[in-house]
Amino acid sequence: MNYNRVHIESIGYELPPNVVTSDELEQRIAPVYERLHVPPGQLEALTGIAERRWWDEGHALSDGAAAAARKALEQSHVKPKDIEALVYTGVCREHFEPATACAVAEKLGVSDDTFVYDLSNACLGVLNGIIDIANRIELKQIKCGMVVSCESAREINEITIQRMLDNPTMDEFTSSLATLTGGSGAAAVLLTDKSFTLSRRRKLLGGVSKAAPEHHRLCRWGVTLSPIEMGKMLFSPDKLRMAVRDALSPDGIPAAVKDLMTNEHLPPVLAKMLPSEKLPNALTQVMKTDSVAVLKHGVELGVRTWGAFLGGMGWARDQVDKVICHQVGSGHREVILRELGIPPEKEFPTYPYLGNIGTVSLPLSAALAEQRRFLNPGDRVGFLGIGSGLNCLMIGCEW
Repeated sequence: MNYNRVHIESIGYELPPNVVTSDELEQRIAPVYERLHVPPGQLEALTGIAERRWWDEGHALSDGAAAAARKALEQSHVKPKDIEALVYTGVCREHFEPATACAVAEKLGVSDDTFVYDLSNACLGVLNGIIDIANRIELKQIKCGMVVSCESAREINEITIQRMLDNPTMDEFTSSLATLTGGSGAAAVLLTDKSFTLSRRRKLLGGVSKAAPEHHRLCRWGVTLSPIEMGKMLFSPDKLRMAVRDALSPDGIPAAVKDLMTNEHLPPVLAKMLPSEKLPNALTQVMKTDSVAVLKHGVELGVRTWGAFLGGMGWARDQVDKVICHQVGSGHREVILRELGIPPEKEFPTYPYLGNIGTVSLPLSAALAEQRRFLNPGDRVGFLGIGSGLNCLMIGCEW
């Protein structure tokens, strides 16, 4: 991918008001620590994350995305009616349909000629959205487009904490640890062909993408059936065991949930036992991550992508002035920078106080890096993104 006409006009962001420390989360799962003989302080020690942000309860994702979008517009000469494509790219969305982008578009007041849609690809969503808008600009289909996202970790963290308390095992603890690193926030990236300003800052030069889909099972966040809620609707322990065994196999959950949500079909084992009108109570979110395997295979994919990226950009490694990485935690940062041969002083970390905000992490970090003069005019900058799937996307800019 190579671009000649595309610039990042501005990046806006919105931070939630509630600061939640790792110590606070550990206090809530203290019984789990006691049961497993885990010493306090491990969450921050293992991840390097001291705190993260949460939205207020009931906060609308589209409100966060719209707030970030308005801040991006305030930094530019672009008006809402100038936006010709608006893409919402968060992992978190308000509904299965319509697109969350529709709510953001209504709040911004964009034109009825605007392309409005959602795009989803785990933590790479914003970077994929940037490429999507950049392609439209490069092809002269549009002059201006915006990528927005808002992530919320509050709900999945609350659910995960309760699951850990209900099932205080080492397997549950290790597979849930990555979930507790999650943070919340919103970001908006405004891209133009520079017809709105004479500035030639933040020129998008190109990018490279690579995938390792054989590892798509390593990190999952979705909807499953809650054994506890199911138990309230079943008539005997034997039926509960049978339902859990037959309905909750990992490979069977997506199809089962789809049928349950339409209320048209049920897994046969449940159809004989459960009243369909009560099924929504049995649905719950679940997030599980094999952190060790994600790190191992993610780094391998990152190394391959980095080599292709440098070749595609025509850059030597020491010609990259700064990098902005997806923010995961201290362990991931240390390993990936070492394997890519990037000195730590060339990267701008935000995870210690914001956690992993999914799709928002990288663009929000870039905005903060510019505000704090870490990114300076003329810098060759690499945006290095990776997401569960596994997918890796790296974008080069001249800041």
